[in-house]
Amino acid sequence: MRRWIGLVILLVLHGPVSAHDKPFPTAVLASVVTVLPIRATERPPRATPGDLRRQERSGSGVAIRPGGYIATNAHVIDGAREIYVRLTDGRELPATIVAQDAATDLAVIKVDAPLPALEMAPEPAIGAPVCGVGNPFGVGLSVTCGVVSAVRRTGMGFNPIEDFIQTDAVLNPGSSGGALVDGEGRLVGLVSAIFTRQSDANIGVNFAASTALLTRVVDDLLAHGTVRRVSAGWRLAPVPRTQRREHAGLRLTSMSPSGAAAKAGFETGDLITAIGGRAVRKRSDAITAIQMQRPGDKVRITYRRSGKIEMATLVFAP
Repeated sequence: MRRWIGLVILLVLHGPVSAHDKPFPTAVLASVVTVLPIRATERPPRATPGDLRRQERSGSGVAIRPGGYIATNAHVIDGAREIYVRLTDGRELPATIVAQDAATDLAVIKVDAPLPALEMAPEPAIGAPVCGVGNPFGVGLSVTCGVVSAVRRTGMGFNPIEDFIQTDAVLNPGSSGGALVDGEGRLVGLVSAIFTRQSDANIGVNFAASTALLTRVVDDLLAHGTVRRVSAGWRLAPVPRTQRREHAGLRLTSMSPSGAAAKAGFETGDLITAIGGRAVRKRSDAITAIQMQRPGDKVRITYRRSGKIEMATLVFAP
């Protein structure tokens, strides 16, 4: 009886046992770096930490491929004349820009160091525990934990192409480009944006680019130096609110006669409801779903025509 009473008191004081009670996989820290961009009016970093103003302009990065390749946000290195990377052992190494993509705000830089690349995780479940690792306000690598609040967020207004994992883990300026990892230390997403209204501070709504989008962009940046994109050759429009009482989706309003949509047999008026298994509710959903594809890919489209659910396949030119 006393043992049960003690257990109840423990649960009241500390809550139920969860994945957050497991020790953080500290091996992750060796794969996350501080990114120190030097702008035209700044001096190169010294061996010892500089003043707080310089540190606040720093960001984070994640080892994404063997050979010293690091993923970060394009806005972290934007306008930099030099870039340095601080490792967990305190060394600061020069980095070069491999390539970057403005549409997704993703970039790849490289250092001459054998950093361990993080393993990619599949899309997480809503409510799954995750931890953010980054360099908030330039104070050094820090770990904060929370849960996955939502997946496949698009249209948040940060980038033309978005596929965000939303989390309530505390993330602040300087964490951009850092790692969002699961309980096994696998990469769930690249920390990218903080959603605020009035101030640049954490309010529990933070976003990380999904590993699906990150992989799509990084693969092209390393192979081609740019992201090779595809087009469906259609124009989609939101469904009027009065029609959303019955069905959600996007109405196909026009097509290029030689585009992928026309070749697949679509007609104007078709209601597009899913692309590649991703639900389509707004235009940004469709943009992201299409831009997850590569030249030469095929993707299944679910749509409604004359009240019936139909399927078709878009084929993108190589």
